[in-house]
Amino acid sequence: MTIRQPIVTVAGHVDHGKTSILDKIRCTSLQECEAGGITQKISFTTLPKEIIEERAETTLDKFKIPLEIPGLLFIDTPGHAAFTNIRKRGGSLADIAILVIDINDGIKPQTAEVLQILKVNKTPFIIALNKIDNISGWKTSPNLLSLESIGNQAMNVKENFEEKFYTIIGSLHSHGLAADMYSKIEDFTKSVAIVPCSAKTGEGTSEILAMITALSQKFLKERIQTKKLGKGVVLEVKKDKAMNFLECILYDGKLSSTDKIAIASFEKTIQTKIRNIQEAKPLNKGYETKQEVKAAAGIKLQITSKEEILPGMPFQVITEKNTIEKITKEFEKEISEEIKTQKTGIVAKADSLGSLEALLVLLKEKQIRVIKAGIGPISKKDVYLANTLEEEDKIIIGFNVETSEDIGNLDELKKIKILTSEVVYKLLEELEEYKAKKLQEIERKKLDELPTICKLTVLDFVFRNSSPAVFGVKVQAGTLKSRERFINRDDKKIGQIKEIQDDKKSTREIRAGREVAISIPGLNFERQITIGEHLYTNLSETQFRKFKEHKSILTSEEKSILQEIAQVKRRTNTTWGI
Repeated sequence: MTIRQPIVTVAGHVDHGKTSILDKIRCTSLQECEAGGITQKISFTTLPKEIIEERAETTLDKFKIPLEIPGLLFIDTPGHAAFTNIRKRGGSLADIAILVIDINDGIKPQTAEVLQILKVNKTPFIIALNKIDNISGWKTSPNLLSLESIGNQAMNVKENFEEKFYTIIGSLHSHGLAADMYSKIEDFTKSVAIVPCSAKTGEGTSEILAMITALSQKFLKERIQTKKLGKGVVLEVKKDKAMNFLECILYDGKLSSTDKIAIASFEKTIQTKIRNIQEAKPLNKGYETKQEVKAAAGIKLQITSKEEILPGMPFQVITEKNTIEKITKEFEKEISEEIKTQKTGIVAKADSLGSLEALLVLLKEKQIRVIKAGIGPISKKDVYLANTLEEEDKIIIGFNVETSEDIGNLDELKKIKILTSEVVYKLLEELEEYKAKKLQEIERKKLDELPTICKLTVLDFVFRNSSPAVFGVKVQAGTLKSRERFINRDDKKIGQIKEIQDDKKSTREIRAGREVAISIPGLNFERQITIGEHLYTNLSETQFRKFKEHKSILTSEEKSILQEIAQVKRRTNTTWGI
């Protein structure tokens, strides 16, 4: 049995120290970190067995953990700004994850998102509880384990640490997760291990590496067994003139420079020869050209195909037994399983297959339907489709993508809403806010055909007694519009307003708080009106019930007037409007 190095992803909320922890792990020594020894920012970092032994020796010895894996492969994809959700058939590409949480900041929206994705993918993970050195009064001990460092703190600092620690355990519990200090856990299948650490001082780095190693060896042996057939996932696509360069993870089997590979696509499977393979050197020291690479490996492929390749797509080596037809069926099943859409809903776009699938998971959780999901920039086709949708669904959301230049002058843009962001939780917040506002607008439109709800107080200004009666009123609540009919407190019909005058100017609509003059034909003021009395919009039972159906969008003032109108009507008909 051959086991490969586990693939590890590092995730967390913005500014919680994800990159800093990765950088600390990448360095072979503290001095190298301080000297800026990281030579190249690439999408993966290989940590060979000997480096793990060196960096995690203290913890491995303390807990008597044998080192059996050949190393660790860390994925770092800066392009996927919110979280890494790179997929392969049957789940996440990452075998195990490190979730970084700032001990002083706790669980933030992006942390909650990552937790949701990890749970959906069933990805095992540990928590790196970062920035312990920022706790007030913390005494740094770079050469000690975090457990020993905590024990060396003053009593008040230790109490402060424990308060923050148990607050985070409580927050994790509210997300359905049991968690504890890694050294206290007896059954790692039931509790998430927490490792206190500092990316700045290096405290906890040894324990993070040891925990990832121990859990991989104990629970992932079957998963990290390799077969002969080369399989991988495209992380990034880079073009140089007419040439495609692919940054990929080879997660199974082996890949040779003489192989022909098939790459998945939404339309037809892409077949291509390999011109050159470069494998990432350990500790981010660049790439070296290889004739053959074995999983798991971070690689850069130069291929002959000029067709458009999308990030996040899987690839396989084509052989006599693993034919293009067989691979195509697998790809079709894989993509259809991950990209499930509904018959109605909004349009969703993302920068890669994994990001798109993660976005769809989060949208489903919020019960937001999606009619079309795709990868790449927001295009004309997306705009045309969105324009044909129901009013509340005329929305396109884009995670980590831009809009195509050719859509700038489309008339359809006036009727749809485009929302884009590099951070998923912000995108979803904006979407929910916009949808709520839009639904309220739509509901409001349904009420446009109904009379406006209004309450008037008759003032001591009578300009004409009749034919028509012209007198002053104060708009006590709601909106006064011409052509509306009014009743008094005794449910007697007063008549229909012909004209409204505000400062001697004719107007069709006046809001609450204003004093205006109104004219009502067929009314005798002296006989039918009393100064100081209230007048109300005259509603039929059907109209009243429609308002009740949409009461969620009425103001508290409008609800209050409706109640008063109902009381007036029920003096003569006790079941009116019920």
